[in-house]
Amino acid sequence: KTDGDHAHVVWDGLLVAAIVSAIAAGILIAVPQIMFPTTAINGYDRLLPLVIFAVAGTDIALAALAYRYDIGATVRARSIVEPWAISIGAFAFGFYSLRDGLILAYVVSMLAAFLTALYPLLKSYGLPRGWKPRMAELFALARQNMPLAAADAIEWGSRRLDIAILGLFASPAIVGIYYVAQQVASLPQKLKTSFDPILGPVITRALAENRLGDIAKQISQVGFWIIAAQTGIALALGIPGEGVMGLVGATFVSGTAALAFLLAAEVVAATAVVSESVLVYMARHRNLWISLAMLAVQAGLSVALILLSKYWGLNDLAMGAAVALALAISLMLASIIKARLLSKLLGAQVNTLRLVLVGAAAGASLVGWGFTTLPQSLEWLELSVGVPVILGVYGLIIWKFGLGPDDRLLFRKSEDKG
Repeated sequence: KTDGDHAHVVWDGLLVAAIVSAIAAGILIAVPQIMFPTTAINGYDRLLPLVIFAVAGTDIALAALAYRYDIGATVRARSIVEPWAISIGAFAFGFYSLRDGLILAYVVSMLAAFLTALYPLLKSYGLPRGWKPRMAELFALARQNMPLAAADAIEWGSRRLDIAILGLFASPAIVGIYYVAQQVASLPQKLKTSFDPILGPVITRALAENRLGDIAKQISQVGFWIIAAQTGIALALGIPGEGVMGLVGATFVSGTAALAFLLAAEVVAATAVVSESVLVYMARHRNLWISLAMLAVQAGLSVALILLSKYWGLNDLAMGAAVALALAISLMLASIIKARLLSKLLGAQVNTLRLVLVGAAAGASLVGWGFTTLPQSLEWLELSVGVPVILGVYGLIIWKFGLGPDDRLLFRKSEDKG
């Protein structure tokens, strides 16, 4: 929103992040039991919150670089340096201390990611010459963004609330099976976050130029891509779900129903996520209230479905499927409401669904069903061959019939740049 030096804006953000990080770190250092509620505080545990400075600074730096369309910095910091640093650090510090080694490795990986982001930030924006921090304006801006932070916290909480409620009614063994299913289902969820660095700068620039129709078009396009990719992964993991869960252990096969609902939940959540990427700028408070309502619906529906399964005399495993179904329904409602609100604000239809998704899912399901009919002695074929074939058939149908001229033009531009 400013016409001033953008380097000053970036360093304002870094300063606010540092101040808030200091407050958060101070609280956690004073009360480390918040981080380690079930274990004694030893070694470097109390100093772990200092890593918050690096985490927050990295986020600010990468956001600033994404604004200038430097997505490579995010890939280098988050996908290359961070995982390799923690792996190498864990091996090296293991010789020093098996207990503190992991904590030290984590700290090193966060610092390495921060330095990896800081170098291109300084190269792109430079040092803030003549910079004078505007403390009052900075904290006013931070207060304005509290609804955004709360919405992020609610999305995180929605993926924890199901386990918390399930733990109140089911045994630890059932919760453990559900947790494994949740981890498997988290794979398609990562696809949504991979689009954030690309979508964010495009939206902010379009809003600044009041190109609302373009935003609706971009949200519809990117939303379809995310849903298409997530649906393909969900089918590849869900159709041979028993085999996938069986890789963890025979006991976990009983969590296949929960896995199916959790995969469906991630697919239906995509529309809400891409809509929210605009709503946080145009209607942040209404977006927050919708998210809170979604959380309340999830909680109430989870308890109701669990009690209903008990009334029907179903076994405890049905409770896991019940909370997963409640999550899927609440996320679907949030997607519908947020998409309609965004369409109203933009004055243009936001539609992330295309009919080809039904045909592609049907074709992939038919092929996948064929692999599930194989005898148990050939179950290895279901995963080693069935999963790639399901993805292949699904992807082929989407590519041939699902991509419009605009989609193909964008892919051709990407290939030319490559």
